[in-house]
Amino acid sequence: MTSNNIPSDKIKSQNPWWIIPTLYFAEGLPYILINGVSVIMYKKMGIDNTQIAFWTSLLYLPWVIKMLWGPFVDIYSTKRNWVIYTQIAMMFCLGAAAFSLQLPYFFFTSLFIFTIGAFISATHDIATDGFYMLALSPEQQAFYAGIRSVFYRMAVIFGTGGLVIFAGQLEENLNNIPLSWSLTLTIAAVIFGIIFVYHRFILPFPDSDTKNQGTEERGQIPFANIISSYFQQPKITAILAFVLLYRFGEAMLVKLVNPFLLDPRAEGGLGLSTSDVGIVYGTFGVISLIVGGIIGGAIVSKFGLKKTILPLALALNLPDLFYVYMAYNQPPIEFVYPLVSLEQFGYGLGFTSFMVYLMHIAKGEYKTSHYAISTGIMALGMMVPGMVSGFLQKSLSYPLFFVVVFLLTIPGMATIFFLPLTEEAKKI
Repeated sequence: MTSNNIPSDKIKSQNPWWIIPTLYFAEGLPYILINGVSVIMYKKMGIDNTQIAFWTSLLYLPWVIKMLWGPFVDIYSTKRNWVIYTQIAMMFCLGAAAFSLQLPYFFFTSLFIFTIGAFISATHDIATDGFYMLALSPEQQAFYAGIRSVFYRMAVIFGTGGLVIFAGQLEENLNNIPLSWSLTLTIAAVIFGIIFVYHRFILPFPDSDTKNQGTEERGQIPFANIISSYFQQPKITAILAFVLLYRFGEAMLVKLVNPFLLDPRAEGGLGLSTSDVGIVYGTFGVISLIVGGIIGGAIVSKFGLKKTILPLALALNLPDLFYVYMAYNQPPIEFVYPLVSLEQFGYGLGFTSFMVYLMHIAKGEYKTSHYAISTGIMALGMMVPGMVSGFLQKSLSYPLFFVVVFLLTIPGMATIFFLPLTEEAKKI
């Protein structure tokens, strides 16, 4: 053993191509299963939109508050251990969720299991990002930043596209919706088992990844100081309003998109099959989102955040009108493909500028913690509107609901005029 509590015969470094793709695929998959795919699953199993939107929105909570237990991941055990043990825990959690769908009270039983899975996944996020910074040199961290994002998005495509299409085909072949989704979640659990075994043997043991890494430093940095320094920023009221409201309309939209696509036309939906939704929203839509994100990053890099944040916010929100059109006219599926893809492309553009701004305001000695606080507030801004979206849609019907969603994008865009914006973030 070395003095750093790392076995001397273990590999201290690894080619990042062997670890980054699988680490960030494993980070993205449970997030999209718990927050996105679960909506489709519950809809197909007969749960109404109000309950789906409210309860699945609450599943965002662990990502809202994950900064509260981040220091424990730093202090206790190693990042490597946290990564692999949260992965095996996720395997058991998804297996339990698959089993729960066969029970009489499957809805709240599976929600309870997904809640546990959300805390596991949020902890895995903390550990993975920490391990990334320890296992890679600063130059490698910069080079692989885009690559890790690509594989995170690949997990989203696999979850909302591949697994949903697979579940839809099982529904048609087995004529048993609960069994179809149990088998789908079992596949996801097996994938996590494979990832756990792979990482158990392939992840390196970086010298800096020690059991008590950061203990002394954290003892010298009071948590209250980190929080207070964030809220003492200039124009913090405008910043908080922006972070909370920027995605307010989109947060409502995203919770009801899949139910809208799945609901029969007689009930105001588009009457798509599960497989169709997997292709339209989970595959073409996510690919458009990725392309929009890449182009959005290039636009901000070239022209600067100050000049582009408002145009990209319009690109995010104006395409919500496509759903107003689809709700009123219920077009055939060949028109749904391009409209959903364009909306997701605009979402990618606008979301990129939003994330760049969050990095822009993470400054000073506690920039990592400040960024975590911002992303937590961002998650809160997704959770709260998502919780009420089902009630709103139930009261208004789909056409008026999407009109209200569009109107609710205006306050978030209005906050841009009050933000402390400089040209510091011109290059990313």
